[in-house]
Amino acid sequence: MIKTTILRTKKPRLKSPILVEGLPGVGHVGKLVAEHMVEELGAKKIMEIYSPHFPPQVIVQDDGTIRLVRNELYAYKSKGKQDLLILVGDHQSATNEGHYELCGAFLDIAEEFKVKRIYALGGYGVGQLVETETVLGAANNIKLVRELKEYGVEFRANEPGGGIVGASGLLLGLSELRGIDAVCLMGVTSGYLVDPKSAQAVLKVLCKLLDIDVDMQALSERASEMEKIVAKLREMEEGKTPVSSEEDLRYIG
Repeated sequence: MIKTTILRTKKPRLKSPILVEGLPGVGHVGKLVAEHMVEELGAKKIMEIYSPHFPPQVIVQDDGTIRLVRNELYAYKSKGKQDLLILVGDHQSATNEGHYELCGAFLDIAEEFKVKRIYALGGYGVGQLVETETVLGAANNIKLVRELKEYGVEFRANEPGGGIVGASGLLLGLSELRGIDAVCLMGVTSGYLVDPKSAQAVLKVLCKLLDIDVDMQALSERASEMEKIVAKLREMEEGKTPVSSEEDLRYIG
C-alpha cells in the first residue's frame, strides 16, 4: 500500500448530513463519544479507510485473526432534518504529510455527501485531575462561536495554547478553505487517563447541537468506574493509601 485507500461497503442517500469526527486523541474523549454514538444509534458502516500513514501494525481480534489498522465511516439516518456521518478509527496519522492527506480525503467524502457542517471532537489536557465537566470550543468562523456559546461551550483566549494538533484541528482549517462550517468540541481532561466523564460532557453538548437523544447509560457507567480509579489515585498521591502489589491499575490508559 503506497497511498490512502478507501473501501466502500455502502453508499446511502442521506439528507443534509453532518459529519462527526471522533478519532483517538487526548483522553480518547472524541473516540469514546463517536464510538458510543455508533453503538447507541445503530449507525451502519459505509467505508473503511486504510493508509500507509497509520502505524505499521495489525489489530488482533477476539477470534485470533488480524486486521489492518484503519479508520471507518458510519452513517445514521435520523427521523429529523439531518442525517449523520460518524468518523471513528484505530489511529490518527503517524506523519505530518499523512494528516493532510487523510483530512483531505475526509473532506472529499464530506463534499461528496454535501456536508455543510463538521463537528470534530477531542480532549483538552490540562495536566491535572479535573473535577468539573467543561467543554471548550473552537470554530472556523465567528458566527459559529456565537452559536456555540448559547449551548454552554466555553471559548478562552489563547486556549489551547499550543493550538489544536491532529485531525480535529486540521479539519477546521482545511474545511474553511472549502466553505464548510467546522467546530471543535474539546472536553477538559487530565490528559493522563481515558476519560469517559469528559466524553459524557462533550456528548451532552453535541446532542443539544444535533437535537438528538443518545442513551448515555453505558458511558455513565464507565465514567463512574473511572471516578473510583481517580479517587484511589488521589489517595495514593496524598499518601493515604499504600501501594500494594495486589492492586492492579494496569488497565488505566
